[in-house]
Amino acid sequence: MQEHYTDTIFYQIELTAKYCKLLGQQVFEQYNVDITVDEYSILDCLICNKNMCQRDLAKMILKDRANTGKLLDTLESKGLITRKLAIKNNRPVKIIEVTKEGRDKVEDAANKIRPNYLSIKEKIANSDLARVRDLLKELRDMLNDTLKIQI
Repeated sequence: MQEHYTDTIFYQIELTAKYCKLLGQQVFEQYNVDITVDEYSILDCLICNKNMCQRDLAKMILKDRANTGKLLDTLESKGLITRKLAIKNNRPVKIIEVTKEGRDKVEDAANKIRPNYLSIKEKIANSDLARVRDLLKELRDMLNDTLKIQI
C-alpha cells in the first residue's frame, strides 16, 4: 500500500510547524505583545548573533531576503534596530544591531509569553525533547546532503 503524503513524517513536521506558528500568533495577541512573532524572532536572533547582515539573517529565519528586508524596515521604523555600514568578506554590508528599545521589547515579550510556553514544555519530558531535536537535526542533515541548493 502506498503511503499518502498526510501519513509521512514530512507532513507531520510541516503541520507541527504551522501549529507552532499559529500558537505563537495567538499568544502574542492574547498578551498584547506589540510586535509580531516574526519581529520577535528577528530581534532574538540578532541579540544572540552579533554582526549579522540581512543575507545571514534571512538564512537563519528561513525567509527570503526581500521579505526579511521588509521586516527590518518595519523594525527600524519602530526604533528597535539600526543598520550600520561595515565591510564583511571584503564587501560593504549593513550590519544590524538591536537598540536598547529593541532589547527591552524582546525582554518584555519573553516575560509575557514564557509562562504559556513553559506550560506546554512541562508536558514533555526533557529527554524526549532532546531526542526529537536530535532526530530532526539528523533528518535536516540528510535532507541537506541531497539538496541541490544549500540553505
